Order: sequence, then C-alpha cells, then structure tokens
Amino acid sequence: MTRLLLTNPSFQLEHGGPAYSVGRLAGALSALGHDVSVWAADGSAERVRAMDPSGSVKIATGAIGDLLAGGRWDVVHDNGLWLPYGAALTRHCRAEAIPRLLSVRGMMQPWAWNHRRWKKRIAWALYQKRGIESAARLHATAEDEVGKIRERYPARRPLLIANGIDIPDMVPRTPKAEGETRTALFLGRIHPVKGLTMLVDAWAQLRLAGWRLQLVGPDEEGFRAQLEAQIAAAGLEDSIAIAGPASGDAKRAFYDAASLFLLPSYTENFGISAAEALAHGLPVITTTGTPWQVLETEGCGWWVAPETEAIGRALAEATTLPDARLVAMGATGRAWVADNLHWPAIAKQFADAYADAIASPLPA
Repeated sequence: MTRLLLTNPSFQLEHGGPAYSVGRLAGALSALGHDVSVWAADGSAERVRAMDPSGSVKIATGAIGDLLAGGRWDVVHDNGLWLPYGAALTRHCRAEAIPRLLSVRGMMQPWAWNHRRWKKRIAWALYQKRGIESAARLHATAEDEVGKIRERYPARRPLLIANGIDIPDMVPRTPKAEGETRTALFLGRIHPVKGLTMLVDAWAQLRLAGWRLQLVGPDEEGFRAQLEAQIAAAGLEDSIAIAGPASGDAKRAFYDAASLFLLPSYTENFGISAAEALAHGLPVITTTGTPWQVLETEGCGWWVAPETEAIGRALAEATTLPDARLVAMGATGRAWVADNLHWPAIAKQFADAYADAIASPLPA
C-alpha cells in the first residue's frame, strides 16, 4: 500500500475538468488499496467524497504548511502550475526526499503561457521553473502535451496517461421522432479559450432549421455577457440558450436531451467533456486544438481546425445526417471510451508510475 497525497487547485466541478479527473483518480486509487489523501488550495477537498466510490479517501484541510508539517507520504502528486502553494510542495518534497509527480494539466500550452503572461513570467522566475525541473515525473494526458513539454525539456520523458471517465448506465439511444427539434450541446466553462465566439459565428452563418444550441457552464471573466451580446446582435436568441453550471442529474439531463456535442476550444490538454459526451452516447465535434483525433479514426465525430469556417462545415455535415446515423456514431464512441478510459485501468497506470518514481526518484 502506497501513501499518496494528491493536491489540486480546486475540486469544485464548475472550475473545470481537473476537479473531476483528480477527484475520481483519488477514488480509483483508493479502490486499488492505496492510502490516499487529497487537498485543495481553495479548501474544497470535501467534494471528493462524492467522487469516491470506495469511501476511504482522506480529506486534508487547512493551510499547505500545516498539512505538510503533519503528514508523511511516499509520493506527492501535484496537479497544475502557476499557483504559489506549488513552491511549498517543491521545497517540502526536496527536503524530505519524497518523489513528486507533477501533472501539467494543459498549462504548458501556448495559450496558457500567454494568458496573463506578465504574471507567469514572475511566477516562472520565483518558483515555477524550479518546480517543474525538480519533479521526479512530469505527466501529460495527450501526445501534443508531451510534445510541448519536450520542446522545453528535451531530456525529460513525460508520462502519457489519459484521464479516466465514468461510463453511465443508460438505455441505448434511439433516433428522434420526425420533425422533433434536435439539440447541439456545449458543456464547459464559459471562457474565451473554449472558442464559443467561433461557434456562435458558425451557427449564425448556417441558421440550422430544426436545431437549437444549448450552452451550459459557469461564467468566467465576465465572458457570458459578451457572448449574450453576440447572440443578440446576430438575432439568435430563439435558437441559442445559455444555462449556468450543472452537475449530477441536471448535467446528465443535458447530455440525455442532446443529439450532438460541441467542444470548439482553441486548446485543451484533454477535454474531459468530450469524453463524457462520448460516454453518454453522443457524437462530438471538436478541434485540432484538442487531443481527440480518435473521433475521426473511430468514426464517432469530427476533428477540425479551430476556425469558424471549419466548425461550420462540420456542423453542416453533422446536422444533415439522418438521426439514426448520429445515434450509431455515438454508440461507437461510447464503446471506445469504455474500452480505453475506464477508471480502474487508468488508476493502475498511475499506481505503476508512482512505484517507478519511488524506485527511481531522480527526475526522468
């Protein structure tokens, strides 16, 4: 049994994919028999209880200094960059000779580097460069992210382990009735990086009869107001709706009501909502800024350039397909997710990585 500490900026699901994926990883590792503790910078670790089928993950609270002074772990697994608590973890793990695995969670992508660039330059000089270089292992969720790490650190061999996904029990989908309105769904943060302005522009150009667009997620940086103004200016209030964050049964209801899922992001290190949509039997349109080329190779969606015209072409093709074809594509995607992203297998890959870091703790 390995004693593990998993740290994350937040486990509030409205803050994005890592809140779910790190929380579920903790539960899956605990189910394998490991002694797992979780801590969140915003104090939200308690939320992991709802993501832990084993019921045995330990919830750590308080300031990071108090946490580190009072515990002992075989491995620390930190998630994300650019937050000051990471400096405390780096110092503690170095002083106590504890291997530290660092999941970069998309934060070495060009868009992330350039967002609030001056603050990141300061953080890089003060603590982040040292934090990355001293980590025993670096972890990425997709090939593109591995490439971005190796551009900066050619000698490193990042771990490539995808995020896991829960496969919901569900009645197989059936085609919609003739004349019934179909829904295209986006579910995620209402944030500029998600490419929603491109999506609204594409929707405005197509004016799709018999379809509506549903956007669901928390507003970030006041972007929802900007998006609503764009929708109003295009006269699309009757065909595009925006709802706030959804979780649990409410979130599942949005997936169940949809016929097609959209993730038009400029960049994603993984794109957990695309995996969730596939698990719910929906075909997906996303961009080459995400690691979802499998949509094309497996025939369960579209993987196009992050450009209005390309998104529009994919939308035009998808929305003219017979509904039975969309249902079949969704079933193919659901089967692929079940075969490749089920949590027990993902947790075993991480457990093996932790064991390797304990045996060979020098940065690799």
